[in-house]
Amino acid sequence: MVLSLEDWAEIRRLHRAEGLSIKEICRRTGAARNTVRAALRTDRPPAYERAGTGSIVDRYDAEIRKLLADHPRMPATVIAERIGWAWGMTVLKERVRELRPLYLPPDACGRTEYRPGELAQWDLWFPPVRIPLGAGHVGRPPVLVGVCGYSRWLVARMIPSREAHDLLCGHLALLEDLGGVPRVGVYDGEPALAHRQRGKAVLTPAFQAFRGTLGMGVVICKPGDPEAKGLVERANQFLETSFLPGRSFASPAEFNAQLAKWLVRANTRVHATLRCRPTDRIAEDRAAMMAFPPVAPDPALRFGVRLPRDHWVRVGTCDYSVHPRAVGRRVEVRADLEEVVVRMGSVVVARHPRSWAPHRTITDPAHDAARKIMAAFRATVVDEEEADVEVRDLAAYDRALRVVL
Repeated sequence: MVLSLEDWAEIRRLHRAEGLSIKEICRRTGAARNTVRAALRTDRPPAYERAGTGSIVDRYDAEIRKLLADHPRMPATVIAERIGWAWGMTVLKERVRELRPLYLPPDACGRTEYRPGELAQWDLWFPPVRIPLGAGHVGRPPVLVGVCGYSRWLVARMIPSREAHDLLCGHLALLEDLGGVPRVGVYDGEPALAHRQRGKAVLTPAFQAFRGTLGMGVVICKPGDPEAKGLVERANQFLETSFLPGRSFASPAEFNAQLAKWLVRANTRVHATLRCRPTDRIAEDRAAMMAFPPVAPDPALRFGVRLPRDHWVRVGTCDYSVHPRAVGRRVEVRADLEEVVVRMGSVVVARHPRSWAPHRTITDPAHDAARKIMAAFRATVVDEEEADVEVRDLAAYDRALRVVL
């Protein structure tokens, strides 16, 4: 007979609180003397434990262990073949799943302590909302997010695309908001920043130039290792659950404006891990960061082109008009997050706001008017030149050739 939990507790109370003897406890509770002694000997509450009936896989336990000792990652299906397993796979897979960790090297993820100015983690967050981009287009542009390791200071900004020039322009803008350059940046394998070659991370030329100008170290996380940048992963989740709900946005500019106001509040909250506010640590963090170099990097998109008669230049999928006086001349195009600027030497021949909507033709009315004036002027010159041309009398050829009609 198993002693109930209530009886066990009462027996111990009578003995410890009232000081009764075992004989008196037996008289009051009706329990056997040995039962009372057993209850007083153990500090653990009684529990019924059903004896195990064993499993069909028990007889193969030694063989499974031997195979896993030689090949810890051997699939359960191969193990079944090697041991001659003739029953269902579920019970075998459960036993293999239970035993395999005993033979694999430990893969623990430790907690890292960050020093001031030492490190920041960066990632792209794709908010699950559709943002109006203009001209009837909607989309889900990425948001670049950064978190300082020491202070947990959070910065973020929506950018037009994942292309290298947009990503690095956004990165530079966030570093300027941060007020310094952390000594090391941690990133995932974003194609615009790095790719893997024979298992080794190789930075793209644009990113190499960017981080070299800043003097910043770079760590590229291995695929499938989100814990390596857990700070920014949690920040992305925080943005999705705390910033996004209940908000609507009319444009990317409005998204960034609302985000900037929210970040002010987010950086003054008490951080659950630090037990203090990021604002309490950011001054110390910034003081230990690297200063910006005398000449800051310029990751904007740049290219040169000889302007054709069709005086528009293409940036991404959009065409931007250029003043027609640059037709036939070589021009330099620069596109950043805010605008597209075209120069002919030192003269600006076009300046347009950057279009987030794809496949658009953006024409400056002044450029269109100049083209019409130039076309009318050319037509007038042609008419005047044609009016001044002498029309020779064809009879002169007859006289010269002595042709008699």
